[in-house]
Amino acid sequence: MASDKLFADYEALKSQLNYHNYRYYVLDDPALPDAEYDRLMRKLQDIEAANPTWVTPDSPSQRVGAKPMSAFAQVTHALPMLSLDNAFDAQDMRDFYRRLQDRLKSDAPIEFACEPKLDGIAVSILYRDGVLVQAATRGDGATGEDITANVRTIGSVPLKLLGEQYPPLLEVRGEIYMPKVGFERLNDLARSRDEKLFVNPRNAAAGSLRQLDPKITASRPLEFCCYNVGQVEGALPDRHTDVLFALREWGFLINPEMRAVTGIDACLDYFSALGEKRSQLPYDIDGIVFKVNSRALQNTLGFVARAPRWAIAHKFPAQEEMTRLLDVEFQVGRTGAITPVARLEPVFVGGVTVSNATLHNRDEIQRLGVKIGDTVIVRRAGDVIPQIVSVIANRRPDDARDVAFPDSCPVCESPVMQAEGEAAVRCTGGLLCPAQVKEGIKHFVSRKAVDIDGLGDKLVEQLVDEGLVASIADLYRLSEKREALLALERMGEKSADNLLESIEASKSTTLAKFLFGLGIREVGETTARALASHFGKLTALVQATEADLLALNDIGPVSAASIAQFFAEPRNTSLIEDLQRAGMHWPEQEPALQSALPLQGQTWVLTGTLEQMTRDEAKEKLLALGAKVSGSVSAKTHCVVAGPGAGSKLAKAQSLDIPVLNESEFLVQLAAWGEAE
Repeated sequence: MASDKLFADYEALKSQLNYHNYRYYVLDDPALPDAEYDRLMRKLQDIEAANPTWVTPDSPSQRVGAKPMSAFAQVTHALPMLSLDNAFDAQDMRDFYRRLQDRLKSDAPIEFACEPKLDGIAVSILYRDGVLVQAATRGDGATGEDITANVRTIGSVPLKLLGEQYPPLLEVRGEIYMPKVGFERLNDLARSRDEKLFVNPRNAAAGSLRQLDPKITASRPLEFCCYNVGQVEGALPDRHTDVLFALREWGFLINPEMRAVTGIDACLDYFSALGEKRSQLPYDIDGIVFKVNSRALQNTLGFVARAPRWAIAHKFPAQEEMTRLLDVEFQVGRTGAITPVARLEPVFVGGVTVSNATLHNRDEIQRLGVKIGDTVIVRRAGDVIPQIVSVIANRRPDDARDVAFPDSCPVCESPVMQAEGEAAVRCTGGLLCPAQVKEGIKHFVSRKAVDIDGLGDKLVEQLVDEGLVASIADLYRLSEKREALLALERMGEKSADNLLESIEASKSTTLAKFLFGLGIREVGETTARALASHFGKLTALVQATEADLLALNDIGPVSAASIAQFFAEPRNTSLIEDLQRAGMHWPEQEPALQSALPLQGQTWVLTGTLEQMTRDEAKEKLLALGAKVSGSVSAKTHCVVAGPGAGSKLAKAQSLDIPVLNESEFLVQLAAWGEAE
């Protein structure tokens, strides 16, 4: 009985400390002096030391308990973490509002949730039965990094949700950032230790969040502010702002400046008011996010490929500064494009110290009339690459020099050429140019291509510079050069073996990923998928004429010409044959006309847990059949595949009389279409 009472006291103490964390970090209204809080925490730690089997991940003592990690695992987002479209002035906002009304076929005023756009790191935090089980970075939107141990250390992140009315599965999305005061204190400490200073709060937050040792993250002044939810099982309020208020009741910090307003004029007024207040806020913001407040209207409006139609980020005006152009260097990209890069006298603009800026191409240099030695205006808008926007001509020094565009490649000295109608000047060296080889390999091994884990940019450059790799096919011969691989800087036996295993694993891929990885001009991820679905086999694509390619809905004349030219070049077909001899392979199917795909033009939704395949595998099969796969159910959805744990999406599909298949029925249907493995 005494043990039962102690356990009950222990659970009550945990709840008490979680409540006081909420008062301190979320409400900014502590109900206890620090000394009393510390006394309660010591009492909790004493009980846990005597009863270690009682300790659970939601205990307040576990905010800094994990061992340092060797690397971050990958997390696939059940619902993609999409980007937002941007507005840069009032007219952009009015155009956005008009598009919404056009899509809704109504001129009724629209209510918006208005939230400051925090300049931090977007993350997803997953709770099961109220307990934090996983946290991940946004990554590329589809896949992020597992940062659970680090996020546990942040005081404004509840380890266990408050109350009892939260959904059994709840994914909370928000921004991790570093307040201005904390940033200054962190740099003061670094300065006192003669360490490198952080450039801005966002970089400091990103660096703190990606520490392999959670104890370092715990020592940094980070905050988490939620702005939305991802996957949810159970009901939520109908208005976005009410969802945020519910999240606050469950223990989360929401932005105190958040408001609900109606109509575009009210949005613009809010933007102006926050713009005036911006410098006084305790955190950095780079704009305002406006979201249609009705979640029902959000579902009606839906998404485009990379962003929701119902939200937009109205960015503050671009920040500009003056500095001096010290020199211009030339970089060679994957396709041979030679890009001039301005080397600047470092200047703080747009929240960062800028020492480089793009000059785009020769035409842009001529348009600006810029010379080396000039004083120039540099603009940086949000995360956009800094650019020179104008020259202050009356400050030009007597020794200013013209920018001389090279007649030969600065890397391989091959002649350069400029195709008619193109602004870009390109190196003609092709596979003979080390710069193009390096950039081509970096693209080929990237996550959206064949995805060779552990082969980063610096290692690619080492491999090419040391003569171990001269083409992407050479990657698959590195196992024969293991001793030379071990001689590379910071390459131990385990690292080498892991790299070789990743290279071997990458031999099994998909035709779409392989095509994307080849780096064909005008062929991005979507086009590569369309080509793979339409032609089925690589041989059919290689033999396709421009007319054949133009038969695809998504292929225009420029893309068709580029693809045909790529496969007409013997060096490219020879490289592909070399890769296939090395063992690269993918599932092939009979070529099919795009219009003949059984699910062409249909929208499908996957929800719940699939047991015989992953959601990604199911999505690939649906895409191969011509379907679009959406993250939300709407009246335009053709079918929903629902596995165990399906929640609100299943309920919505049933309310709209949308056909629903369980996994077994889905597999039967795939078999009928010839898509089951």
